[in-house]
Amino acid sequence: MIILLTVAIAPSLALFSYLYLRDQFASEPSKLLFQSFLYGAILTFPILFVQYVFDAEGVFTSGFAQNVIFSSVIEEFFKWLVLLIAVYRHVDFEDPYDGILYGASVSLGFATVENILYLLEFGLQTAFLRAFLPVSSHALFGVVMGYYFGKAKFSKSSQRRRWLGWAFLSSVILHMAYNTSLYVYDNIMYGAIPFMLFLWWFGLKKVKQAHLLSLSHYHDRNSSMQSSELK
Repeated sequence: MIILLTVAIAPSLALFSYLYLRDQFASEPSKLLFQSFLYGAILTFPILFVQYVFDAEGVFTSGFAQNVIFSSVIEEFFKWLVLLIAVYRHVDFEDPYDGILYGASVSLGFATVENILYLLEFGLQTAFLRAFLPVSSHALFGVVMGYYFGKAKFSKSSQRRRWLGWAFLSSVILHMAYNTSLYVYDNIMYGAIPFMLFLWWFGLKKVKQAHLLSLSHYHDRNSSMQSSELK
């Protein structure tokens, strides 16, 4: 059991460590990051319950609608809602890059619990594939969602709703594309793996963009403080 839990948690820890160590602006409060992770972990159970109820009631007649569209929308909506309610207005959301960290934390909390449940059912032989596909994909969905939360937080008030909408919409589109690659292609070499390579490229691009936005944010803030002091 200890080995299984270690294997299930290790991918999330490694991915988050990479994103955390790239933050050059501030030492993030571990409490809020840990809370974000816990929120994501707790989300797993109501999401799985809703998915079970819809499946048991036979709400969907199409496997594509259920496994691709519905699962993508409900999972990303709950993650988006947690970020909006618990993190977005928090005082410790200090710069655009913080959105990356908090988005990834919520997503990795969800992915970790999902991974534990999956490995308990199917065993350690699936661990490596799950680390590369579901765990890292959820992390990258969270990175993209968090990027747009960072944009919204530090944009003009007239632009904030647009970026918050993009935070949800972009993660849903990426999640649906990922699920489609698994649904359409039995061989992951033709579907999931090419898409994951694109997703890594896209996610890391957003990480770099968030880094540049944070540099600009602190530069503008320091310039404003210096101007105030001269007055």
